[in-house]
Amino acid sequence: MRKLASFCLISLLVIQGVCAQTGFRFKNGASEETIKFELINNLIIFPLKVNNVELSFILDTGVSSPILFNIYQSDSLQIRNVEEITLKGLGEGDPIKAFKSSKNVFATAETYNPNQDFYVVIDAAINFSPRLGVPVHGIIGYDFFRDFVVEINYASEKIKLFKPEDYNYRNCNRCNTIDISLLRKKPYLNAKVGLEGKEIPVRLLIDSGSSDALWLFPNKEMGIKVPVKNFEDFLGRGLSGSVYGNKAKTDYFEIGDYQLASTNVAFPSEESIQHLTNPGTRNGSVGGEILKRFNVVFDYPNRKVTIKKNKHFNDDFRFNLSGIELMHNGLRPVQVKARKYEGVVKEEDPTGAIKILLDDSTRFELHPSIEIAEIREKSLADEVGLKVGDVIISVNGDSVYDKSLQEISGMLNEKVGKKIRLVIDRNGIELKFSFELVDVL
Repeated sequence: MRKLASFCLISLLVIQGVCAQTGFRFKNGASEETIKFELINNLIIFPLKVNNVELSFILDTGVSSPILFNIYQSDSLQIRNVEEITLKGLGEGDPIKAFKSSKNVFATAETYNPNQDFYVVIDAAINFSPRLGVPVHGIIGYDFFRDFVVEINYASEKIKLFKPEDYNYRNCNRCNTIDISLLRKKPYLNAKVGLEGKEIPVRLLIDSGSSDALWLFPNKEMGIKVPVKNFEDFLGRGLSGSVYGNKAKTDYFEIGDYQLASTNVAFPSEESIQHLTNPGTRNGSVGGEILKRFNVVFDYPNRKVTIKKNKHFNDDFRFNLSGIELMHNGLRPVQVKARKYEGVVKEEDPTGAIKILLDDSTRFELHPSIEIAEIREKSLADEVGLKVGDVIISVNGDSVYDKSLQEISGMLNEKVGKKIRLVIDRNGIELKFSFELVDVL
């Protein structure tokens, strides 16, 4: 099911006291490794061991150092050499306190780093797992890319790691190689964007930790401004709280020799980006909704990326039509009817048919509670009376207890003109709501 709900992670962080690292290396003479990942909300989620405990990380080019959160669910994880620091990130809230830990061991099946620093956020509210519907314990960026050539195949959901000195670039007529720069351990590229009839050259952060397509920071001198046709929306959540802004459409977005028509674009509010370090050095960021349309080779040692379009290239750019953002929030009992096998009886029948005896029974199972996390003001959901905290029971008569967040979001945002009928639980009372999806621009 196609991703519809916006999601953003911490893109630019101000981290005090970053120390030198040993770096990742291959084990036992290996020279490459393939890692399977899950693509959820355009984000890459993959397994990584920390001090011999397997955790789930988001691969995020927009962070300079690993950050762990939600580790209270991993009681066996040992955190070494801890000191208190302050983190600032995206969002309209204040900087948060965290802890820096040094001399940790990070490892995949074929690689390891015996001296890895990371930062631990202990605030239980900083937890991205409920919005993604799967456990996520941290994010990692530069440290993972620095020592390898990294191939990301968004189509097959595989990461391949190579020694830079052993990597051979293939002859590829449909590939584009683009120069990048690294500033504060984050990759930047040059691109072009069309806005209301004007082509604007832009310098963008490559941000695989953002599920959106494109973020732009308004700049009067460059002509970067929010288009007339726009709407206010929740853009995601960062370390410093929720991120809000305006969403619109570009005329086109051009990266290398590729041009994507009518991409989604978000303009975060000034309050949301107040903690970014030197935001004037870039004009915005290109995120997962665009990156997933390519297979990408990141070559930090040689300061370049190579892109080749894949099966997602022509996917539509779609907005959240309903205005509903969902999250997991604990478990709820669900009544499930089951049919118990009682045996087989052969009857006198010329066809030789048999009768299978079944006994109807009812049982209760615990399933994730799917809750409304955000509702866009003046959206359809807002206008009919839905509220944050409402628990979704069914969509158009289809129970949601056995579906993923992404599947349910798809059901809520299928297409313009689709009628949505919801049954929700509000403080133990079942209520029904309905509305018809309309274009938000």
